[in-house]
Amino acid sequence: MLESLNDIYSILWVDLRNLSHHWRSTLATSLVQPLLYLVAFGYGLGKGVSIGGVSYLAFVIPGIVALTAFSSSFNGSASKLQIDRLFYRSFDEFLISPVSLFSIVIGKSLIGVVRGTISSFAILILGFVLLPSLVVNPIFVLTLLLSCFVFALFGVLVASMFNNHVHMSTFNNLVILPMTFLCGTFFSLTQVPEGVKIALYLLPLTHSSTCLRAIALGQSFPWLSFLALAGFGLFFFLASVLVLKKTNL
Repeated sequence: MLESLNDIYSILWVDLRNLSHHWRSTLATSLVQPLLYLVAFGYGLGKGVSIGGVSYLAFVIPGIVALTAFSSSFNGSASKLQIDRLFYRSFDEFLISPVSLFSIVIGKSLIGVVRGTISSFAILILGFVLLPSLVVNPIFVLTLLLSCFVFALFGVLVASMFNNHVHMSTFNNLVILPMTFLCGTFFSLTQVPEGVKIALYLLPLTHSSTCLRAIALGQSFPWLSFLALAGFGLFFFLASVLVLKKTNL
């Protein structure tokens, strides 16, 4: 157990050193998109609009926090892993070293967790400034950290599957971009047809948005969505280990 933790730390430490040299630009670029969404949807289209008895600003802020966790965690782990695999060719050293695939997957995902957590809390602080009535408690923090971990594992899985940047870009356009707008981040899922709603609940960002919004608005916590989010994380982890095992054969 201690050996695995040491391996995980060693893998994470390399990525943290890289992040420490570029943290300002990394934070700035990860916050541009959610800030634009907050201004455009919260103060632009949503001004004077209410959903379910709450202002649209109160509705959309938790969704943007979930979206920030998603984009920063996914891109943080996926982009770093792809650069290591395809540009520096350094990832193969991990695969041939006496380090378990468990440690590699967790270690490579944690850099996404770090980036996602920092960016999400930055947006959350801004949300507090705009709307001090938002509820943030230990369950909110736990759900946010779980979301970052799940999305980072998703990034590791996707980056392990594709062997060139073109395929990765295609995946982002066909899967990641639609998830950004359709997973209940900017609108209530009660407004969509039942078939579409079922499809959207098969995506992890939907459950993250649902959980964070319920806590922030003081509503009953959707434990089923929380368990589904944890289930996605377990699936992404096992799938990542399986993909890397096949790669290492």
